[in-house]
Amino acid sequence: MDELDLKAAVEAILFASGEPVSAERLALILDTDEDAIFDVGRELSEEYETRRRGIRLVRLGKALQLHSAPEYALEITRALEQRRPPKLSQASLEVLAIVAYFQPVTRAYIEQMRGLDSSYTVGVLAERGLIEPCGHLEAVGRPTLYRTTDLFLRTMGVSDLSELPELPAVAGSDAVRQLQEKVEALKAAEEAKAAMEQEAAETAETAEAGEGPA
Repeated sequence: MDELDLKAAVEAILFASGEPVSAERLALILDTDEDAIFDVGRELSEEYETRRRGIRLVRLGKALQLHSAPEYALEITRALEQRRPPKLSQASLEVLAIVAYFQPVTRAYIEQMRGLDSSYTVGVLAERGLIEPCGHLEAVGRPTLYRTTDLFLRTMGVSDLSELPELPAVAGSDAVRQLQEKVEALKAAEEAKAAMEQEAAETAETAEAGEGPA
């Protein structure tokens, strides 16, 4: 299979899947190696962006996925009549940060870090697909362990957990304070993203109004 066919095959598989597909699986199916898959993914990603296509290709750890271009979120929302998911609450951001930096963790560990019951918040994050069960701790009661998902990576705009801001190796109250700073950073990033989307929506509405009859 030449490079052009390989690129087309990867694109077709990712489009049909709608979910992340590991480079290992793609390489096995297409009879090539993972490096070649990542090279093709990088080329496709650059093509989509430079040609202002309506789709993007992202790398999530050792997997690739196609998704819509974020600058067309407003048009997609209008076309599909979907509402933007509600913003994460402070409690959700705190729990999400704990899972992200200390995973895999149990609900008891989260509650120990926060000093609050977190069962509802853990359930909300799992329902929204930002965290997921990943086994059980070998202890009395075998409590469920949780980790972040690929959707979490996409939401945070990173390809791998290693790209998250570093959390200093501290303990006690200092750890709580440092974690809170990271939570505030995540919250600020989400609010900035929401503000940009709102600005884009207002700009589009203004443009549409200007195109009306004189």
